[in-house]
Order: sequence, then C-alpha cells, then structure tokens
Amino acid sequence: MSSAHAFNHQLGFPPVSHVTPIVFVVDADTSVRDSLDLLIRTQGWQAETFRSAREFLSRPRSHVASCLILNQSLPDTNGLDLQQRIARERPDMPVIFISGSQDIPTTVLAMKAGAVNFLIKPFRNDALLDAIREGLDRSRFALDRAGELRELRECYSSLTPRERQVMALVTHGLLNKQVGGELGITEITVKAHRGQVMQKMKANSLADLVRMSGKLGSMRQAIHLA
Repeated sequence: MSSAHAFNHQLGFPPVSHVTPIVFVVDADTSVRDSLDLLIRTQGWQAETFRSAREFLSRPRSHVASCLILNQSLPDTNGLDLQQRIARERPDMPVIFISGSQDIPTTVLAMKAGAVNFLIKPFRNDALLDAIREGLDRSRFALDRAGELRELRECYSSLTPRERQVMALVTHGLLNKQVGGELGITEITVKAHRGQVMQKMKANSLADLVRMSGKLGSMRQAIHLA
C-alpha cells in the first residue's frame, strides 16, 4: 500500500484505484446528457449529468478519480469561467470540452488552461473515450499526490520546534556537530532529535528526508504565491 493510499485509509477514504471513477457531464441538451450517460456507463464508469453549472457546483466534491465533460455554451455561465473555478476548487478534476461550433480562440484558451481535449460535435465516441481515460489518469495522479502531501503535512506538524530546526539544518547538508554548534546543543542531543525526526517523518534515509523537505518547501511557496 502506497503512503497516499495508507493515509486515505486512515481518513476513512477507500483507495482511489479501488473506487469506480465518476464522469460528470454538464450540458443543457437532454439528448446529449442521455447519450453520454449511456456511453459512460457501458465502459463501467459512474455517470452523473447536470443541466447547468449551478446544478453541478451544488454537488459535493467526491474523493474519487473523476473528470468533467463540459459544454462550452451553458445557460448560466461561460464554460471557460467554470473551468477556471474548477481548477481552483477541484484541481483533481480534469475538464473535457465539447461544443457545437468551431471557435479557435476559445479552444486555445481552454487547452492552455489545462483542458484534456476540446471536441466539436459530432465527435467520434472513441475520441471522447480516449479523452475520458486520459482525464481519469490525470485525476488519479492528482489525488495520489494530494494524499501524499496531506500525510507529509501531518508528519511535519508532529515535530517539535527544535526537531524542525534540526531537520532544516540537516537537510541543508550540515553535520551533527555543525548542527549542534548552530543551535547551541550537544552532538548527542542533535542525534537524538535527528532520530525523532526520521521516525516521525517516516523517512528511511537522509535522501528521503531531503526530498520531503523539498516538497514541504514547494508547498509553502505555492501557498505564499496564492
């Protein structure tokens, strides 16, 4: 069991790979929703369809692999605006656009914003299914990464202030004696703190700890930039 799967299990979430993925559809056209619902279910995935962005957004977020088939033209919002909101609020849900007309500028904007594909009606089922598979693969990766980062934050929060200082210095390449000199403590005390850090962070080696420190630093930078 990977660290992400173990952490999800602790939270009561089943492993991502063990839950049937959900493919969401937002399209005002009833016939389109019905046909896509049938196509999705024939592939063994769950399907949930919505007439509007408002209806879709009222649905609570799920913790399973998912993607969204989104009509660019909606009665209550612009598809690109909804894509931006999903990117902020549900980053593990890739978007596949469908549209009844060719609009190059809109297509370019959607793809630059991370859309899996932009399909013009009528499109081949195979093209849509390939896009769904890619979207679900992206979603699984994002969910696994999010689980790993949650676990990492939990482990780091269990460290004492002194242990965090020791971790920072050790992962910057300082030897135990140098760490002791920086913090005004003995080398034996540094070794004791270092052992606690390794245990609490579930690190098997110094290399592991350095990688973890890098991920924590990237997270803090992302939060600061946001």
